[in-house]
Amino acid sequence: MINKLKMKSRDVVGGNVEKIAALFPHCVTERIGKNGTAELAIDFDKLRAELSNDALEDGEERYQFTWPDKRAASRLANEPVNLTLRPCREESVDFDTTENLYIEGDNLDVLKVLRETYLGRVKMIYIDPPYNTGNDFVYNDDFAQGKEDFEQNSGLFDADGNQTIDPMQRNTEANGRFHTDWLNMIYPRLKVARDLLADDGVLFFSIGQEELDNSIKLCSEIFGCDNFIGIISRLMKSGGNNGDFFSPNIDYILVCAKSVSSVKPFKCDLSQELIDKVYNKIAQSGKRKGERYRTMGLYQASLTLDRSSNARYYIQCPDGSWCIPPEGKRWRVIEPSYFDMLGRDDIEFIQTTNSPLIDEHGEQSKWNIYTRIWLNDRQEEGQTPTNFISKFENRHSAKELISLQIPFEFAKPSELIKYLIYITQQKEDPIILDFFSGSATTAHAVMKLNAEDGGRRKFIMVQLPEVTDEKSEARKAGYANICEIGKERIRRAGKKIKEEAGLQGQDLDTGFRVLKLDSSNMEDVFYTPDKFEPSLLDSLVDNIKADRSGEDLLFQVMLDLGIELSVGIRREAIGGKECWIVDEGYLIACFDKDVNETTIEEMAKLLPTHLVIRDASAANDNVLDNFDQIIESYSNEKKITTHIL
Repeated sequence: MINKLKMKSRDVVGGNVEKIAALFPHCVTERIGKNGTAELAIDFDKLRAELSNDALEDGEERYQFTWPDKRAASRLANEPVNLTLRPCREESVDFDTTENLYIEGDNLDVLKVLRETYLGRVKMIYIDPPYNTGNDFVYNDDFAQGKEDFEQNSGLFDADGNQTIDPMQRNTEANGRFHTDWLNMIYPRLKVARDLLADDGVLFFSIGQEELDNSIKLCSEIFGCDNFIGIISRLMKSGGNNGDFFSPNIDYILVCAKSVSSVKPFKCDLSQELIDKVYNKIAQSGKRKGERYRTMGLYQASLTLDRSSNARYYIQCPDGSWCIPPEGKRWRVIEPSYFDMLGRDDIEFIQTTNSPLIDEHGEQSKWNIYTRIWLNDRQEEGQTPTNFISKFENRHSAKELISLQIPFEFAKPSELIKYLIYITQQKEDPIILDFFSGSATTAHAVMKLNAEDGGRRKFIMVQLPEVTDEKSEARKAGYANICEIGKERIRRAGKKIKEEAGLQGQDLDTGFRVLKLDSSNMEDVFYTPDKFEPSLLDSLVDNIKADRSGEDLLFQVMLDLGIELSVGIRREAIGGKECWIVDEGYLIACFDKDVNETTIEEMAKLLPTHLVIRDASAANDNVLDNFDQIIESYSNEKKITTHIL
């Protein structure tokens, strides 16, 4: 059976209706939709009856966080889009082999386009959205209110247009609109972003004081209070003399999980300060001679025999005497464990005049006994990071960008993002997403960390091609928009990282595929053939836009089939036609014209999981008539799912 590709983003609302239908089938009914056709709908009266014990009554007081147009913002997150991502080889680096993506376009639309393909696949998201300081707001979604609409809804004016609030308080209401616009921008993006996170995935969200309170509420609502991990305070700069009350020196990073119970505990390296102050002893002999360590008493005064009655025993000291904890007290470990530690050189005897131990005669012992905690062992385990970061100030970013000759202001230091990635303990091949990419700091950080520890992390950068200011240094340097800055930074940083890594960096992936958000490759007739006159349909030669290439079609097909856009792609001639082989034959697609049975048979012989051709590609009607029969003859070895455009 040939499947018809839908070629548009996931219908989240429709998916939710299906979930409710599975749980409460009698709560789902049919109605006539806006286009005049029957569609499924939820009978909320019946659903409310099913949940009557837990449903809120109309007007009942509740805790809630709301603002004008919140419902519209929520709907916007769920609405499907007929958009696609078109590849741009000429702006990419190592297009055929890289597993990294750089995507240009409005990030909400891009996230919705990616949602089905990357659903639950992203291990970490870092975003640095506009802080809403008054001069950095960029996004303006379709539902945004005008000033008059906002004032009418907010209560500034009554139904007759009379002002109801003292004009001296207008600034407060204007500030309310100021926050409203920002909330309407960030809310749907966070909702879609959560769908992309894996169960053990984590979001890091940089924000300033202006929207900190609102951001905390947003994250708690979208991710759930139990999944709100915490707030990191970050030192942006030292000193300064701005502000009326305090000079602003810190910003914040909110940390949320998709499911906190699935997330690994965060770990970071031991600080040099801790090493110097605490691990300040060096073994002078024994199996671990020359290694740094710290000591901890084998006896602790708080330990009693109540919980371990067999942990009180005599230990022989270097001079032949014996010692034991006081009556009713015990060692930290039982005797067999002590001998294991002694054999590993983990025990240290120190002579002292104030030992808490007693000897075999009941007198104060001349010795105290310690366990050695080795620095090398602790470095492998790491330590829990604190919620204050002081070592990645913004000045480090400025210096970094100057070294790359990249003109960009207010970027975060790549070392900060590298640190955040590192503490999540994601090393093998996780996907790191940043949908407020800016100068592509996150991509830089991913490449640096991979070079350092041999990881195979992949990045997806998303950035609106915001035009640079005419008077800016970026425009003077020839950068027309922010995307051009980000791509050039990745090129230069990748080259530098490889050079510094030498031979070890030869296999490092510093490339990226550039994809650009655009309208669908398909003509309107593909989605709504019922709106076209039959006579017009008969006259149409193709349902694909004339300016779209086979590679354009391929990437939209990959999105439709849920295939990651970073997998390997190669172009080959099969049966004399141009074909695309994706992910080592998982998908084989042909968009060429005049495709006959021979080409389809040669494609089927390669046993792909998915095989795709265009409806208009068939050389004649017999090709389509025989399509299923040809595929079926090879499906004994492997099931091949066929699709048609």
